[in-house]
Order: sequence, then structure tokens, then C-alpha cells
Amino acid sequence: MPDLREQLRQILQGPACFMGIGNADYGDDGFGVYLAQGLMDAGVPDVIIAGKNPERWLGQLSGFDHVIFLDAVELGTDPGAVVLLDSTQMAVRFPQLSTHKISLGLLSQWIEGNGNTRAWLLGTQPESLKGLQLSPALQKNLELLSRLLTECIGTGALASLADRKVDSELGTTA
Repeated sequence: MPDLREQLRQILQGPACFMGIGNADYGDDGFGVYLAQGLMDAGVPDVIIAGKNPERWLGQLSGFDHVIFLDAVELGTDPGAVVLLDSTQMAVRFPQLSTHKISLGLLSQWIEGNGNTRAWLLGTQPESLKGLQLSPALQKNLELLSRLLTECIGTGALASLADRKVDSELGTTA
């Protein structure tokens, strides 16, 4: 299985936009919003907090080589599992049924319709959609993925020891 860090570094070679998706009023569903906010706070450019309505932001996605959705998604795995999917994989996993007005599969196909932009999903399996806080598993992922993304973008530098710790602590799935 390809290394998540290496995949992200390849994706982030050209202009990229991060889109945080979810509803912070439903526990782990707010994961993408919190991750996007953390990236903004770290000074990462081109971050959109789309919340429950990612389709509203489609007009602002031109000029990017890549759009990376950040979201908590049902993967059928243990809570906290992480996945990086391309648009074809999203279309298969998320054809239309969605907690969003438009599914990630259809949204990614629309984004890629211009022929210039690739869509990706950096997602994690939620544990609970109740309450106003992230579950411990997703809180841990929030911290790890924030560090990993800022390192891959170049706004933060992690020591190689810290790199190995992130890799070993972050469970990924295909």
C-alpha cells in the first residue's frame, strides 16, 4: 500500500485547495471542518470551510490542480481509520446517498469535468455522530493529520523521528 505521506506530497506539488466538509453539531461529522480550521490557523493558503454545503463553493475551485475534501465518512472500518481516495474511488463508494446535498462522488466528478482539476478525499471513519465534540480517535487523527498536511505543504517542519511517529500512529485503509 502506498505511503500516505508520499501520496500527499505528490498531490500537493501543484496548486491545491482543501475543503473542510461536515457539521460540527454532530460529533465526529465535524472532523473536516475542524481540520480545515486548523490548516487555516497554521497559515495554509487556499482552505475553504464548506461545512454542510460544499456545492456552494464550486465556483471558487478553478485554477487548482487538486481539490482535497476533508471529511468524516463511513468506510465500514474501525473508528479513526484514514483513507485517501481519488474521484473514481469516491464515485464507487459514495454514488449518491450522502449526508450532504450532493454526494462526494458526484461532487468530485463535477470538479474534474473541466479536465484540469483532480479531486481527492482525505477521510476518516467516525465513531459517533452525537454530541458537540470529536471522539478520542478522531481528535487524535485531527492532530496527526494537521501535522502531516502542514509538513507536506511545507508550512511546518517535523523531525524525521516525529515523521515516523505520525506514520505509525495513523491507521490507513484502502
